Amino acid sequence: MSSQLEKIKELIELREKARLGGGEKRIESQHLKGKYTARERIAMLLDEGSFEEFDMFVEHRCHNFGMENKKFLGDGVVTGYGTIDGRLVYIYAQDFTVFGGSLSEMHAMKICKIMDQAMKMGAPLIGINDSGGARIQEGINALAGYAEIFQRNILASGVIPQISAIFGPCAGGAVYSPALTDFIIMTEGTSYMFLTGPKVVKTVTGEDVTQEQLGGASVHTSKSGVAQFAVQTEEDGMKLIRKLLSYLPQNNLEDPPLFPNDDPIDRLEDSLNEIIPDSPNKPYNMYEVIGAIIDNGEFLEVHADYARNIIVGFARFNGQTVGIVANQPKYLAGVLDINASRKGARFVRFCDAFNIPIVSLVDVPGFLPGTGQEYGGVITHGAKLLYAYGEATVPKITVTLRKAYGGAHIVMSCKQLRGDINYAWPSAEIAVMGAEGAIEVLYSKEIAAEKDPEKRAAIMEEKKNEYNRLFANPYNAARYGYIDDIIEPRNTRFRIIRALQQLQTKKLVNPPKKHDNLPL
Repeated sequence: MSSQLEKIKELIELREKARLGGGEKRIESQHLKGKYTARERIAMLLDEGSFEEFDMFVEHRCHNFGMENKKFLGDGVVTGYGTIDGRLVYIYAQDFTVFGGSLSEMHAMKICKIMDQAMKMGAPLIGINDSGGARIQEGINALAGYAEIFQRNILASGVIPQISAIFGPCAGGAVYSPALTDFIIMTEGTSYMFLTGPKVVKTVTGEDVTQEQLGGASVHTSKSGVAQFAVQTEEDGMKLIRKLLSYLPQNNLEDPPLFPNDDPIDRLEDSLNEIIPDSPNKPYNMYEVIGAIIDNGEFLEVHADYARNIIVGFARFNGQTVGIVANQPKYLAGVLDINASRKGARFVRFCDAFNIPIVSLVDVPGFLPGTGQEYGGVITHGAKLLYAYGEATVPKITVTLRKAYGGAHIVMSCKQLRGDINYAWPSAEIAVMGAEGAIEVLYSKEIAAEKDPEKRAAIMEEKKNEYNRLFANPYNAARYGYIDDIIEPRNTRFRIIRALQQLQTKKLVNPPKKHDNLPL
């Protein structure tokens, strides 16, 4: 055999060795935990045959603790690029079969190289996390590696979409890279995220807590709000990433892809004419409104289990991606609170960064009162949502369905926060507060002066009806031009699509500045 063929044979053998990661036994152990290997995950996610791998032959440079005798090709992370539905993406997947997927200096260098390439090419970055954390044997070099990754996450924020899939452990400093990305997906039962593990928690605070209770998928998607999505299986996670990317542009200089649409734009939805209950205190389900007006009822909800009094997610109108923000009267009466404000603000800012128009469906009685909220800083958190809407320069369409009271009316994309098109249903009530509270302020002396309980009740009822007639309707706001039109509910889909068509050439630029000072 010629020396050239010998070299090619050696290359093929080394490639096969690299593809085995930590070896057959460790791959089998990974499968027994119900987890896939890094390469299996990449193959599952990307278009078939599209993956091109980088840095397959990288090895660590550590000589401490006998590490010079333990080397694996690839050093615990698989990196490269490929396509999803024909669109370029960059990807890295940590390999738990090699040193438990722990991060070394060279492991970090591989990830940083792919991040730099994604920025140069203006393509989404997907990180699949399954790691025991920093490689202790490398000490400060591993920590420096994490910091290099975080710095790139920060610079990429708002430039390219960044998606993190947590398909195993993600603890300590490792959690900050996903936290800096746009979306986090976790698998139920096999993934967890926390800064300090159960043993440290027990030592420091005395709390007995399991990994799942401390940082499992259900904790982060419902209690902390750290993760946006929880999935049952890794297969579900991959399908979700593909679906999510279908709504997004490649980068901040492009528009999201247009999809063919077979749902008539002038489809009338008669059910909406009757969806608002006669009683102002009776709830209805906002999901029914969303499903009725979007293309084919297809809605990708974000943060579904967190702060359920507000709904956010992606949909399409006539094939065009939009972000939907909607109050949910069925949960806490659709009131805004700390968590709902944070959830809404984060989503609005993402949409604005990536040229996605925002459609807001409003039915909000106000902010949640109480010391718990005030001590928790509801003023600052509410200001985040206010700020996000006011800062956004993408097309903004607001439809007020029922209640829009006080500060909550302002915060939910009102005309003065540069709402482009503000519609209201005939059932809309736009005022400083509801009738009950208003008459107590306006007519307190008159009501208190009447000693007869029956007459007092009659005065209150009369004043309440008068207030409702004057203010609990959309015509007062329309009289001042704060509402552009009052529309028939069943025409909502058509009116939103026409508004989006009109706003396609919108140009609005914020004043030049280094960066804003968002109320954090």
